[in-house]
Amino acid sequence: MPKRVAAALALAAAALIAHFPSAGATPAHAPSAHAAPARHVVLIGVPGLRWNDVGPSVTPNLWRLAGTAGTGLLSVRAVGTLTCPADGWVTVSAGARSAAGPYCHRPVHLSRHGEGAMVGETERIRRINAGFGPVGLLADAVHRAGGCVNAVGAGAALAAADGRGRVDTYAPAPAALPPGAWSRCAVSIVDAGMVGGGDRASAARRADTTVGTVLAHLPAGTGVVVAGVADDLSRTPHLRLAIATGPGTAGRYLGSDSTRRANMVILPDLTATLLASAGVPAPAGLIGTPLLPDAVRPALADSVADLSSQDVAAQTHRRLLPRFFAGFVISQVLLYAAAALALRHGSLRRRRRILSATRLTALIAAAVPVSTYLVNLVPWWHMSRPALWLVAGIAAGDALVVGLAMCGPWRRHLLGPGTVIAGVTAAVLAADLLTGTHLQLNSMMGYSPLVGGRYYGMGNIAFAVLATSTLLASAGIAQWLEPRAGRRAAVAVVLALTLTAALLDSWTAWGSDFGGLVAFVPGLATTALLVAGRRVSFLRLQLLRATGMALVLGVAWIDYLRPPSRQTHMGRFFGQLVEGDSLPWLERKFAAMVHTFGNPTLLPVVVAGFLFVLLVLHRPGRAGAGGLQRAYERAPMLRAGLSGAFVTAVVGGAVNDSGIAVPALALAVAVPLALAAAVVALQETVPAGGSPTADAPAGGSTEVTATDASPGADQRPGFTLRPAEG
Repeated sequence: MPKRVAAALALAAAALIAHFPSAGATPAHAPSAHAAPARHVVLIGVPGLRWNDVGPSVTPNLWRLAGTAGTGLLSVRAVGTLTCPADGWVTVSAGARSAAGPYCHRPVHLSRHGEGAMVGETERIRRINAGFGPVGLLADAVHRAGGCVNAVGAGAALAAADGRGRVDTYAPAPAALPPGAWSRCAVSIVDAGMVGGGDRASAARRADTTVGTVLAHLPAGTGVVVAGVADDLSRTPHLRLAIATGPGTAGRYLGSDSTRRANMVILPDLTATLLASAGVPAPAGLIGTPLLPDAVRPALADSVADLSSQDVAAQTHRRLLPRFFAGFVISQVLLYAAAALALRHGSLRRRRRILSATRLTALIAAAVPVSTYLVNLVPWWHMSRPALWLVAGIAAGDALVVGLAMCGPWRRHLLGPGTVIAGVTAAVLAADLLTGTHLQLNSMMGYSPLVGGRYYGMGNIAFAVLATSTLLASAGIAQWLEPRAGRRAAVAVVLALTLTAALLDSWTAWGSDFGGLVAFVPGLATTALLVAGRRVSFLRLQLLRATGMALVLGVAWIDYLRPPSRQTHMGRFFGQLVEGDSLPWLERKFAAMVHTFGNPTLLPVVVAGFLFVLLVLHRPGRAGAGGLQRAYERAPMLRAGLSGAFVTAVVGGAVNDSGIAVPALALAVAVPLALAAAVVALQETVPAGGSPTADAPAGGSTEVTATDASPGADQRPGFTLRPAEG
């Protein structure tokens, strides 16, 4: 049987490679907009500009431009929580997330050099960004192609400077740019000033005037990009405005392959758009991809309202997230404490009602994660009080899932309700991966475009939920299937379900999760081996973990074979490994992982969950409960599912930069479901009449008599309970 498990893993790897998009495959968007480059393109940056700043009376130039161009949202997240204007301009220069360091708070020194200028702090800014973005990438690429870059304003000079700090043509205002410069240089960058402070409308009007001046000077056919390239001085991150002209953009939302969103782009995409529009080949080190016309948008006023509402969703998520997790943590800790008391104290006869309440509470807790995704099926961000609707939607989704678990014929089985909740959770996340991960965006257990850690695919928290729920659901199905179809069928079902989830999580077309596969493979193999009746040694566990790493590197290598503009973060990481530049990336990931272990919100969940596991799950006799031991005896596959989930949680916490968040969310799903099964096992020893059952005498102990006396029989179905003698 272990050989079959290994063979299944090998076949899964082969299937992944066989179905992986080839290096020459057509991109998802297949844009025609870049088939004929504009050759002249201008970026007008307006730090702080949001869609709710724009209107036909306040910003008439921007409003007219947006009516004939593509519109979208810009995530300006760079290196820090907030992106100051200098950070945004340096990121445009580098084509990757970068920081300006101290120059967020003081201006850089510009010295005139003929028609151009020199940015005196370029070398220091390059050192600050060692291991991040190659500052000067944009201008260097244009120079290699024989072109030049114009800069208007100090911020634009930061973006237009090459690696030595040289700006080809510089002017403090659009009207001061030398005659013919707009036509001579393929790329122009304009700093239109920041929109922020107490009088946003006045700042927006000034920026709009600059936009109008620039548009009046441009040669015919010049591509135009307007973007809110940074946050303002409010100390609050927002999604910013993005507008772009070009073939096929009118009446469309703007997306990119960087985000795989129909209406959202990132800062490095601006760099890629400037280069592509000017006909300059994308250089190595460029992270962004060109802006692309995507979904058809409604009328301009309606599309502006829609885009503004997306920022409302992001702001609601940002404000509610700390309180949500504080409440989630408190409820988890209280659940564990109350369950420990309920399982250890009092007679079984008295505990019947409290056990029923404990079971229901455990199922409600286990259904919280999937409810945070289901709520995004309803556009709560369009409501007048979005936070209230979000919380109400999560509660309604939880009630719906628990009601489903408790209403069907499966409710009579020990693992039935828990398996349904785990199965629904896994199915929802799998469907979300297949349909573009709309449910994870701005979910309480998903990811936020303001944080910018991920814009598509499987987030680390969602991975923990998916892996744990898949392992427990497959174990529950195996428990039901083995007496009816045999152990081989049970193992086959476990492998089919868990390998499918692992492939969805790791495949770059869907989950694109680098660390997930490393953690998932040992867990799913552990569950499959235990379902097969085999032991999992420490050596075998390390081999399984190495197998997961090998599969991940294989996926990354295939992604690396694709053109640089189409690689995901997995392919870029493999390229860093090949070139020997991966150490800074690994150091940042490791530092981020270690930092999470001081998280005051998630740490209590892990501590309480592990204590509950150690004292109640693995040592039930000493805890005085015995419920989980009885559950193991009646449903041996529960042990297999929990063991696999535990392995995945531990490995996942070690290999993901989210660190402690992975075991925290894995425990938040697994422990309540295990508790619900333990309560059912205890409830079945106390009939409604109040007398202990014959197989669990009030004053005696219980032992297992296996009908199959072969080694490991106590971990398989087919044994009965009888009172212990003496």
